[in-house]
Amino acid sequence: MRDARKFYINGSWVDPVDGTDHAIVNPSNEEAYATISLGGQADTDAAVAAAKSAFASWSNTSKAERIKYLNKILEIYISRSKEMGLAQSEEMGAPIDLGEGLQTVIGQVHIEAFIKTLETFEFERPLSADAPNDRIFYEPVGVCGLITPWNWPMNQVTLKVIAAIAAGCTMVLKPSEESPISALLFAEYVDEAGLPAGVFNLVNGDGAGVGSQLSAHQDVDMISFTGSTRAGKLITKSAADTIKRVTLELGGKGANIIFEDADDEAVARGATHCFDNTGQSCNAPTRMLVHRSRYDRAVEEAKAAAEAQKVNLASERGTHIGPLVNEAQFNKVQDMIAAGIKEGAKLIAGGPGRPEGLNRGYFVRPTVFADCTNEMTVMRDEIFGPVLSMMSFETEEEAIALANDTPYGLTNYVQTQDPVRANRVAKQLRSGMVEMNGNFRSAGEGCPFGGYKQSGNGREGGVWGIEEFLEVKEVGGWNPES
Repeated sequence: MRDARKFYINGSWVDPVDGTDHAIVNPSNEEAYATISLGGQADTDAAVAAAKSAFASWSNTSKAERIKYLNKILEIYISRSKEMGLAQSEEMGAPIDLGEGLQTVIGQVHIEAFIKTLETFEFERPLSADAPNDRIFYEPVGVCGLITPWNWPMNQVTLKVIAAIAAGCTMVLKPSEESPISALLFAEYVDEAGLPAGVFNLVNGDGAGVGSQLSAHQDVDMISFTGSTRAGKLITKSAADTIKRVTLELGGKGANIIFEDADDEAVARGATHCFDNTGQSCNAPTRMLVHRSRYDRAVEEAKAAAEAQKVNLASERGTHIGPLVNEAQFNKVQDMIAAGIKEGAKLIAGGPGRPEGLNRGYFVRPTVFADCTNEMTVMRDEIFGPVLSMMSFETEEEAIALANDTPYGLTNYVQTQDPVRANRVAKQLRSGMVEMNGNFRSAGEGCPFGGYKQSGNGREGGVWGIEEFLEVKEVGGWNPES
């Protein structure tokens, strides 16, 4: 059993002051392989105090100095990428090829993109050519609490930590207690890079503990949270007493609109994208809306895609999907599948239980429901598993209305070979992102990631991601010659 109880506070690895042991379970075999500590108030206070103490100095560093540290972190991240891939595979069930591949590479891409963005970012600029004595300054917001999820560990850690470093903020990272080993590795990279003590701190904990303590802490100036909409609401309420900035990247229920002229691979591509990462992606296209003229064919194509989707151990190489992250998520997905059947959706692939030959581990069967209505649970609620729900539409207007009839607004998808219609529909979809005809975003090359409505607020990535960690100051009467 690996001992991973220590926290990283003020530039040192320290024992918990107020910790509780928590086992990390490999979801492929349901066996505990590591122990972390869930911190308490004293641990949170120590990390926040370190970040607060370091802020005055770090916030006044030059852009060149921050870039130097980020380049060093990038160098170490790349050199140790194999161990990062293995950590993510073991802790949250990403198949090893995915763990070593996109799950790890996406962090590298984010670091590279932020460095490139920072190189040209102007922290001081005139209001306009006509107002040379009005100066605009972008200044770091302060001490930031960063709360990240388990489903794409390095994606979210790098989107928050690297942007905060670039902006000149100091921070306390609380990774998910379900995928903390990769974050502890990342803390090793930061330590090796020599980032000044107190700039980056890591305290493991759960949402009710360290998460709530950070949200309510009077010395935390900003919370950046990625996770469920339910938790996002609680964090917002907790943060209200101290009027701190809160940015949220929450759930999704993406619609994939397939028009009659969509390309031949549109349905299979959409189903496979839904199943990627075992369906544990907030931007997955989980609602497939298909034009009536193509619907029956689409149902058969989706069924074939689900039956062709292999499921296997995360330790095995290949293009299969792995298990869900833990028992609670497994039970939730099973309950959602049962709800779909009970409410009258037509089960055409998959269904309850584990796939054949996998009687241990949190594995689920890739599942497709047809003939859904927009009132069904499987069409309304985020499932976070490899479950696709399908229904038909008659007109473009109906498709847009159905896609927008959701409390979420993260990512929607459009499939049509008519570019005018594609653009027209994209502009009417109420979501932070729209992907068309298989042009799935790289999620890392400076694009803004975030949603409308209950999918959250704010944006991560690129210039938008850095700006989230900055305050804007106007100075009148500035002498441009000084």
